[in-house]
Amino acid sequence: MSNPGTSSTPQAKLNPNGAGAAAVLAAGIGSFLVAVFAILADKVAPIKSLMNFYKPTGPLSGVTTCAIVLWLAVWALLHWRWSWRNVAVGRVTAAAFILLFLGLLLTFPPLADLF
Repeated sequence: MSNPGTSSTPQAKLNPNGAGAAAVLAAGIGSFLVAVFAILADKVAPIKSLMNFYKPTGPLSGVTTCAIVLWLAVWALLHWRWSWRNVAVGRVTAAAFILLFLGLLLTFPPLADLF
C-alpha cells in the first residue's frame, strides 16, 4: 500500500506552480508601480515632463505606459525563473496583496499628498 503523502509528490512535480505565482506577484508589483509613478510624476517636475507621452492626457500616459512595460518585464523575468519550480504560493500571494493594497492606498490624494 502506498503512503498517502507520496501520491501528491509526483503530481507536484508534473504541475509546478511557479508560472502562476509569477503572474500573481507581477500583478502586485505592477499595481504598486502605478501608484509610485503617479506620485513621482505629480511631485517631481522633471519626471512629470518625462512622463508626458501624449499631451492631451498629460503625465498619466507615461505613468501607465511605464508601469505596464515594467509589469510585463517583471512577469517575464519571474516566469522565466519560476516556470518549472514549485514556490511558496502563500507567501507570494501575501506579498502580492500587500503590494496591491499599498498601491491602492497610495492612489488616494490625501495619502499621496503626504509625499
